[in-house]
Amino acid sequence: MSGSTVTASRRASLAPSHAARELGLKRREFELAVNLGRIRTVTDEGGGGRRVARTEIERLRSLDGFPDTLRDGVRAVAGTEAARLMDVSEARFKRLARLGLIVPVLFYVNRYGALVWIYLADEVGQFAADEKNAPLLNGRTPEPLKKQLDTGLDLRPRNWRGRHLGFMLRQAEDPWERAGAFAALLDPALIADVVKDPYERAHLNRFRPGPPGHTSPGTPAARLAEQLMTASDADEIDWLRADLAAALAEAREHRQAPRPTRPSAPVHTLPEPRRDAAEPQRPRSLLHWLRRCRGV
Repeated sequence: MSGSTVTASRRASLAPSHAARELGLKRREFELAVNLGRIRTVTDEGGGGRRVARTEIERLRSLDGFPDTLRDGVRAVAGTEAARLMDVSEARFKRLARLGLIVPVLFYVNRYGALVWIYLADEVGQFAADEKNAPLLNGRTPEPLKKQLDTGLDLRPRNWRGRHLGFMLRQAEDPWERAGAFAALLDPALIADVVKDPYERAHLNRFRPGPPGHTSPGTPAARLAEQLMTASDADEIDWLRADLAAALAEAREHRQAPRPTRPSAPVHTLPEPRRDAAEPQRPRSLLHWLRRCRGV
């Protein structure tokens, strides 16, 4: 793509920070809206990353109820506020979340090193408004569910990974990026078991996203994020391995992983020996030399 084409493309789109201001969203709200597919992005042809087309900004601004509807759709709340929206105790809300009935959309580690799950307020409200869920909100926890909780069941990490995988796949525009999304949730040792070719693994790692967030590498928060990002249940690992293998086969057909080219060995030729003009020519053979000696 020529420089003028790239410049024109960038003029027709906005950087994420600029787009967020145009839409009246905070950074986390904007990122969440993109992940949920509420805001469509395009590839930044000039410097990598993502941008938002001006036409997309205009589309969103023309929606009924803008900007409140857009902002309300990405409103995120922690457990305390989620329980208040449901009109239940925090303990009951936590049990519902551990059972996988409400799926977190984000997480962060607070200043005390504690993990905080974040939920979409819109989804929390929908769950509370569904009459089928009334027994879970007001009555005793059903015995089968109580037994699961007693075993230590907590589906929040797994359900978050499933949701985050959907976010990554939504942004993937290349088969190798799709394969990288599946690899992002697997331990490197398991990736090596599926992707045995070292050059393919190296290429795949270029498209393997790291944990979300803005934590510094090596910190307790970063280590916790890596742990939450890595699949732990046997069945979860099995289907991720299968999906990775299928995605990798598609990626190979699209484009082979680059490999170092082995340069051909140069052919060295010995230079012709320099001869002095006065030096007599060496006879071409023994017979020729004898004839010269005899004057024949």
